[in-house]
Amino acid sequence: MARADASWLADAVLYQIYPQTYADTDGTGVGDLQGIIDHLDHLQWLGITAVWMNPVFPSPLTDAGYDVSDYVGVHERYGTQDDVARLAVEARKRGIRILFDLVAGHTSDQHPWFLDSLQDFFDDRFIWASPDQFPDGNLPENFVASPGPREGAFLKNFYDTQPAINYGYARMDPDEPWRQPVDAEGPKRNREAMREVMDHWLELGVSGFRCDMAASLIKDDPDLVETGKLWGEMAAWLDESHPDAVLISEWGDPKVAVPAGFDGDFFFQTGEAWRSLWQDNPYFGADGTGTAKTFIDAWRDAEEAIGRPGGVLLPSANHDTALRLNNGVRTPEEIPAAFAFWLTWPIVPLIYYGEEIGMRVVDDLPDVEGSNGRQNNRTPMQWNDGSNAGFSIAPAGNLYLPLDPDPNRPNVESQHNDPGSLLNLVQRLIALRQANPELGTASDVRVFHDGYPLTYLRGDRFLVTVNPSRDAVALAVPDERLANATAVEDSGVTINGQDITVPAFGYAVLDLR
Repeated sequence: MARADASWLADAVLYQIYPQTYADTDGTGVGDLQGIIDHLDHLQWLGITAVWMNPVFPSPLTDAGYDVSDYVGVHERYGTQDDVARLAVEARKRGIRILFDLVAGHTSDQHPWFLDSLQDFFDDRFIWASPDQFPDGNLPENFVASPGPREGAFLKNFYDTQPAINYGYARMDPDEPWRQPVDAEGPKRNREAMREVMDHWLELGVSGFRCDMAASLIKDDPDLVETGKLWGEMAAWLDESHPDAVLISEWGDPKVAVPAGFDGDFFFQTGEAWRSLWQDNPYFGADGTGTAKTFIDAWRDAEEAIGRPGGVLLPSANHDTALRLNNGVRTPEEIPAAFAFWLTWPIVPLIYYGEEIGMRVVDDLPDVEGSNGRQNNRTPMQWNDGSNAGFSIAPAGNLYLPLDPDPNRPNVESQHNDPGSLLNLVQRLIALRQANPELGTASDVRVFHDGYPLTYLRGDRFLVTVNPSRDAVALAVPDERLANATAVEDSGVTINGQDITVPAFGYAVLDLR
């Protein structure tokens, strides 16, 4: 069950910040916490109500901070814990909550927990196989040879530098004697440690967590029953100690993750629902050969299982492998229709930094801190048309990643001053959503057409129609009020009685009252 005091998530508009490339205030070429503080006014003006930040913890940076060496510290390149507290205070003054990343499944191999485990054969904080447990000398799958002095090998989660924390196995297997049950002392100790980590940041003013690889903590859990119990236990603890805080999962299946105890879960790039909108013969593609039905059906299934609004989160992009809307195939003129849908459908939207101005994917960038091909959507935020696009005063060669080299790259300042810009459209759509409950997650949706144009009624008041294709399309809408509708947002839609024609890449939000 969702916690009533954390229901603010249902009305949220989220924004993801990749701290390394958002704003640099000390000239190092790497973004920092002060840079985020300095741009909170932009987020407030835009209508953002919560920010999820990628990790800022101490780390050897073999996976850009997802290899944590201290869960309750701040990497010096970002600032200090005092900066975190100040960020939380300044954000809340502007109606914005701060969410941290909780990398609960693994640490860095430089974390004190792991360094201690290397010295102690009986330490079960991580998943170790001793040499006698693989007598043929072949390491078990996904195990990494111990760097010593402890003999044997440890289980990794992704990179070899990321030892998996031991939360136990759902099933025992005599062929894998290193397995421990979920109620063994090591797994219980680790669950308690994660509660202490969360408590630390919540006391500093953070409002919750996006939980990295949430479905993978307990191993060999085919139905994720034990994993669900683990997070349900975490949620129950939050109920008692921090009832206003939220847990958002990187799970990818809201209909399972939210009933397990999370307040929300993403449709993201590994799932059919997300890909059907943005990537694989996407509905939001100029060819007009996709369908919105795949997403709509998945959304309905999730809503039915969850039984309350606000549990389904939808990004268009992220720091990982979800490419930006401006992805090298989709053009800038196609993006407004995507936002018209995204900000009027009853999901919680998550806007990746720069999407509000149409920043593009940039290929052929250097691998940085284990980015492994994922750097193409991590380029510096484009604030203005000055040096380094206003991101940093450092020499261009010192930037964390190179800027988008396009001389016509979009930026916040120029779009802010242009009423017809994508930025101003996004701001208006968010304001419209926040001013009208009919466009929020608690209001119903009636779909008239899931092809082109996607057309639906929100709260028996707002008719939304979007046409992501390069050809004009028409539709007869079974609502007599259409003839007298008032256009709230309109890119050139024409109405003739109950017939509506939507131009190429067009959209409209129509008030039928």
